[in-house]
Amino acid sequence: MRRTRSSDLLAGLLAGAGVAHFLIPKQFDAIVPRRLPGSPRFWTQASGVVELALAAGIAVPRTRARSATAAAAFFVAVVPANMKMAADWKDRPAPLRRAVQARVPLQIPLVLWARKVARDATR
Repeated sequence: MRRTRSSDLLAGLLAGAGVAHFLIPKQFDAIVPRRLPGSPRFWTQASGVVELALAAGIAVPRTRARSATAAAAFFVAVVPANMKMAADWKDRPAPLRRAVQARVPLQIPLVLWARKVARDATR
């Protein structure tokens, strides 16, 4: 199993997002669905830890396939947060509103990308 540019980029994306959860947590706190138990900060930090763990797992060839598969599931799991953000931003200026609305369908290529990294890791 060799490193690929695609797996490196996916690991970098997840690592960057994970770090952002700790550097600018208020932005992430705001999109945590209210129906989740506990504080939004808990979910912000937990998702940041998950993203960092997924990034590390994808960076290591031995754990890449499992971690990339888990990343695909994670990208599905965060759809409710992206939907909440899109709903919350319905009164923002059109360019901001459209950018936030694009986050929901953007999850599809992220899921497909993670699945491809997982498949490539098993070859």
